[in-house]
Amino acid sequence: MSFKSLKLNKPILRAIADKGYDNPTLIQEKAIPFILDKKDIIASAQTGTGKTAAFALPILQLLYDKQDAPKKGKKIRALVISPTRELATQIQNSFQNYSTYTNLRTTVVFGGTSIEPQKEILKKGVDILIATPGRLLDLHKQNIINLDYIETFVLDEADLMLDMGFIDDVKKIERLCPESKQTLLFSATMPYKVEALAKTILTTPERIEVTKQSSTSKNVEQLLYFVPKPKKIELCLHLLRNTIKKHRVIIFRRTKYGVDKLEKTLLKNGYTADSIHGDKTQSNRQIALNRFKKNEVNILVATDVAARGIDVTNLDAVINFDIPNSPETYVHRIGRTARAGALGVAYSFCSADEKTYIIAIQKLINQQLDVIADHPYPLDPKAKKEVHTSKKTGSKHKKGRKSIASKKKKKRWY
Repeated sequence: MSFKSLKLNKPILRAIADKGYDNPTLIQEKAIPFILDKKDIIASAQTGTGKTAAFALPILQLLYDKQDAPKKGKKIRALVISPTRELATQIQNSFQNYSTYTNLRTTVVFGGTSIEPQKEILKKGVDILIATPGRLLDLHKQNIINLDYIETFVLDEADLMLDMGFIDDVKKIERLCPESKQTLLFSATMPYKVEALAKTILTTPERIEVTKQSSTSKNVEQLLYFVPKPKKIELCLHLLRNTIKKHRVIIFRRTKYGVDKLEKTLLKNGYTADSIHGDKTQSNRQIALNRFKKNEVNILVATDVAARGIDVTNLDAVINFDIPNSPETYVHRIGRTARAGALGVAYSFCSADEKTYIIAIQKLINQQLDVIADHPYPLDPKAKKEVHTSKKTGSKHKKGRKSIASKKKKKRWY
């Protein structure tokens, strides 16, 4: 099938040709006709399958007749909600690329940056808005955004949105839009809570599934290393020196502290590295991502906030420095490599207390990971859970060392 047979107009087909695409992907082939028919859809599609274009192209086509409204007279007619700033920026880039030969205007709003420039752009009038939930609601409260004219409402990466705790915000935003709108829900996986949300916001939707739920790309070689937790950094350096070498790598850690610590270690050992996590400003996150894309650094250390928000071509490998406790997160992490038919490798470092996570991952993807036993830092097979005990004997005067006043001042983590 060609894009022409999907009944897209000439300006959009010209923009697609400029990007070098000839034929639609499976999700595009299935979704575009339904969206042009103004049907609600619920689609299961992982990142890297071309799903952004699957909703961007038909939305641009549906709005094409309204493109010539004077700038200040433009109303927001399409709204795309995205869970992370990086994903929102990518979606905006897609809309801008495909609308090159139209007069349709797109903008993106998200937190972590100044709100004033975003207000200025919105006041000038836009046709398509991409937003993260928090910033959208802030701007709506300030009467900067009017959602009364929304014709198409897109919820992208719905499962991640719910995992990040945005369910109430999403429901609120959906209620602020007209009842008559078309709603498109895209999700990499379809857990119960996504199905439940779909029932409340979609009207007799068409269901599209283009991959087995939570399947992983056959082009990713998945290697598993059992390693004591304190030796993970040594194993990481060993692989970077001897196996991965000058390849482009994303290393995933569970915490912001872990990301910063690993980045410092890599820099001390002469590697070019940068990092992305939630405590960094949006501009710093974007700078780090741009440096990585331009090959100024070849290692990016990230938390899962970036797991779906990074679209980098020619990524050679992903390292799961910490095994994620959600098996779906594993699928998304390793989905950063082996995109668009390329080959990639995923290295996973499993300590004794993470073995249950590996069992859950293998169950979800219905596949055994290849265990690499031949490495310098093997884990004792009998190790169940590492307990770190202090070598200090401590004081024999254990009781009564602190005054009551001191205990009261003690800060609790909760």
